[in-house]
Amino acid sequence: MTIVDTPERRQLRELTRAFVTREVLPHLADWERAGEVPRQLHATAAKIGLLGIGFPEAVGGSGGDLLDSIIVTEEIIRSGGSSGLVAALFTHGIALPHMVAAAGAGSGGKLPRRSGDAPGSVDPTGREHDLIDRYVRPTLAGSMIGALAITEPDGGSDVAGIRTHARLDGDHYVVNGAKTYITSGVRADFVTTAVRTGVPGGGELSLLVIDKGTPGFTVGRRLDKLGWHCSDTAELSFVDVRVPVANRIGEEDTGFLAIMQQFAAERLSLATHAYAIAQRCVELAVSWCRDRSTFGRPLASRQLVRHRLAEMHTRAEAARAYVHQVAARVAAGEPVVTEVAMAKNVAVSAADRVVDQALQLHGGFGYLRDAEVERHYRDARILGIGGGTTEIMNEIIAKGMGL
Repeated sequence: MTIVDTPERRQLRELTRAFVTREVLPHLADWERAGEVPRQLHATAAKIGLLGIGFPEAVGGSGGDLLDSIIVTEEIIRSGGSSGLVAALFTHGIALPHMVAAAGAGSGGKLPRRSGDAPGSVDPTGREHDLIDRYVRPTLAGSMIGALAITEPDGGSDVAGIRTHARLDGDHYVVNGAKTYITSGVRADFVTTAVRTGVPGGGELSLLVIDKGTPGFTVGRRLDKLGWHCSDTAELSFVDVRVPVANRIGEEDTGFLAIMQQFAAERLSLATHAYAIAQRCVELAVSWCRDRSTFGRPLASRQLVRHRLAEMHTRAEAARAYVHQVAARVAAGEPVVTEVAMAKNVAVSAADRVVDQALQLHGGFGYLRDAEVERHYRDARILGIGGGTTEIMNEIIAKGMGL
C-alpha cells in the first residue's frame, strides 16, 4: 500500500511547483530576513486551491486527503521552497482539524445540518457549525491565520501535564497560563489552545479557540530560532482571559483524545518535511558535484564522491517510500501508531545524515547564507523535536514492541 500517482495528483504536483516558482522563490530570502511570510501569500494559495488541500469542501476546503497534503509539502520543498515556509503557510493544518472533526466532517465528508435546517439534525446546538463558519472557512479562504498552542514553558512533550487552566464561570471559561514555541503565534488571528478543565495531574483537557485581542491574552516576544526563519514563533500568555463556552471544541474534557487523534497527521507531515529536504539536498549536491571541479576534475568523477551521493540518494528514497506506505495505511483508517513513530524517526534520521553530507560536499560555499543547502541544514534540525521528539517516538515504538 502506497500513495497512488493518479492524474489528479500529477496535476497537483504541477500546480504546487508553479506556485513555488512564481510566488515563493523570488521572495523567500526576504521572508527569511523578515522572520515571517506575508498574509497575502495565504490568500494567493487559497485562490488557486492549495491552502484547502486535505480539507473537505463542506467546510470550505479543496477536498483531497492526508496523501494529497503530503504531495503538496513534498513538492514545495523539492521545488526550492523551505520547511519553514510550509510550517508558516500551512499552520492551519494543525489549528483546524479538531474543529472539523468535532463538526462531523471527515476527509471528503459532509457537514451535518444545523438543528434548525432540517428534521433529525445530529447537532442540536450548532456550536460546531458556528466554529466552522467563524474560523475554518475564513482560514481556508486565506483571510485568517490560525495557530495551535499545546506546548508549555516547563512541559515539553508532556501533553497530559498541561498546566494552563480554564475555570468555568457562567457562559465563559477563565483561562490562566502560558504557551511557548507556538508556530505562527505572532501572526495568528486565533489560537486553538489546550487547557486543563479538570484537576491538576488528571487527563481532563479541553480545546478552546481564543481570539487575538481578547483582554488578558498577550502575544509575547518573537522567538529567534536556529532554523525556520520565515516561520514566526511566539510565546503566549493568558491572564484571566474570558473565553465563551461557545468557543470550546467538542465536549469538555475530551481535548486529550482529540489532540492524540491528530498527532498521526502532524508527525507524518514532519516526516515528509524530512525526506523531502533529504531529496532536495541530494539534487543540490549532485548538481554541485557535476559543476564543481577540483584539481582539474569534476567532483562527480571521483569514486568517493559518487558513492557518497549514492548512499544519500538511497537513504532519501527509502525514507520516502516508508513514509508513503505508512501514510497510505493511516488514510485507510488503520491503527498504526507505532509505524507512524517509526516513519518519523526514519525520515528524520535520513534528513540529518543527508543534509550534513550535502553541506560537506558543497565545501565553504555550503556554509554561506547564500547557499540553499545551508538553509535546509538549519531547518532540518527541528524535525526531530517538533511533533514529539525522537526520544518520545522511540518510547512509542518500544511500547509497540511490548517492552
